[in-house]
Amino acid sequence: MNLAEKINEGIKEAMKAKDTDRLRALRGIKSAFLLLQTAEGVTEVTEDMYLKSLQKLAKQRKDSLEIYEQQNREDLAQIERVELKYIEEYLPAQLDEATVKAKIQEIITQQGVSGPAAMGKIMPLAMKELGSQADGKLISNLVKELLK
Repeated sequence: MNLAEKINEGIKEAMKAKDTDRLRALRGIKSAFLLLQTAEGVTEVTEDMYLKSLQKLAKQRKDSLEIYEQQNREDLAQIERVELKYIEEYLPAQLDEATVKAKIQEIITQQGVSGPAAMGKIMPLAMKELGSQADGKLISNLVKELLK
C-alpha cells in the first residue's frame, strides 16, 4: 500500500470515527497529493515525491506554528500542532541531532573538505542521504557548524 492509499484509508477511518481534526489534516495531505499528481510535466508520481510533499507540509506547519506562537495566537497554534502531529504519523522516523551530526561528519571526512567554502559541496550530499530522515534546517545548521 503506497502513501496515497494509506492517506485515503486514514480519511475513511477518521470519517467513521468522526475525528474532525484528523480528517482536516488528512484532507490537506490528499489535496497536496492531488496537486502533485496533476502538476504539469508529471507523468507518474513516485513514493519519494509523495514523501517530499509530506515533508513540505510538515515544514509549513512548523513555520506557521512558530509565527503563531510569537504572536501569542494560541488558538491558531493549536490547530497547526494537531495537523503537524497527524502529518508526522506518515513521515519516516526522524533521526536525533547527534546521529545527523555524526553522518554529516562522515560525509565531510569522505569528501576530504573543510572550511565554509565547502558547504556547497556537502549540502547536496547531506540532503540526499539524510533529507527524508532529518529537517533541512537542522542539516544546514550542522553543516555550517562542522565546516567552521
